[in-house]
Amino acid sequence: MSAAAAFRAGLLDPAAPVPPGLTDGAGRHAARRYAVYRNNVTASLVEALRAGFPSVRAGLGPRAFDTRALAFARAHPPRSPVLARYGDGFPSWLATCAPGWTGDLARLDLALRESYHAADHVAADASVLATADGPTLMGARLTPAPSLRLVTSRWPLLALRDAALGGGGVPMAAAEDGPPAEIAVLRHGWDPEPHLLPEGGAATLAALRAGRSLGEAATWLRDPDAFGDLLSTLLSAGALAAIEL
Repeated sequence: MSAAAAFRAGLLDPAAPVPPGLTDGAGRHAARRYAVYRNNVTASLVEALRAGFPSVRAGLGPRAFDTRALAFARAHPPRSPVLARYGDGFPSWLATCAPGWTGDLARLDLALRESYHAADHVAADASVLATADGPTLMGARLTPAPSLRLVTSRWPLLALRDAALGGGGVPMAAAEDGPPAEIAVLRHGWDPEPHLLPEGGAATLAALRAGRSLGEAATWLRDPDAFGDLLSTLLSAGALAAIEL
C-alpha cells in the first residue's frame, strides 16, 4: 500500500496505526495531529448525514442516529468531494437496522434532497389539456419534471415523517400503524414536498416518465376516480416539463 493510500485508509479506521513517516513541519512524529485530522474527517461525514437525513435523525434520536452514521461513515467513504450529496447508500445500509421503517424513511429524506438538487425546468403550459377531447387527452404524453422522485414503502412514511419532525403530535410507535405509502416528491420552485399518492399512483408516474401515454399510465391506478386528483396534483405543483398531444 502506498503512503497516500495508507493515509486515506487510516482516516476512517480508528484502529489503524499512524502512517509511517508522517511528520510535522519540525520533523517530529505527527501522531497527535493525524488523530485530530482523523476525528475531523469522521465528524464532517457524520454531520453531512445529520443534515441529509433529518427525519431519520429525529425519529431515531440523536444518539442512536449518530451511532449508525458513524458506523456507515467508517465503512463508506465519500465518492465525491461534494459532502452535500454524501450518503446515497445510507438508506440501503439502514434497511438492516431496527426499527424496520428506518431505511424507507431515509429513502424519503434522500428523495427530497435529490429533488432539491435536480435540474431546473420550466413548467409546461397545461392549458392545452383543457381543450383536448377524451381520446386526445388519453393519448397525451406528459413528461414529469427532472425533480420528480418516487418512494414506495410498506410503512406509512408521511405519518412517520410528521411524527419524527414533531408536526403531527403523534409518537413514532403509534405512527407505525398505518397503510403502505406511495409518495411523489414534487418540487414547486425551490421547495420539494412529499405528496401521498393513490394506490398505483407511483406506477402511473413511473409509466409517464418512461414515455407511456396518459391513458396507458392511468391503467395502473387501483381506483380510476383518482385519476383527476393525481393530474391536478401534478399541474398545481408545476411538475410537468412537457405535454405532447
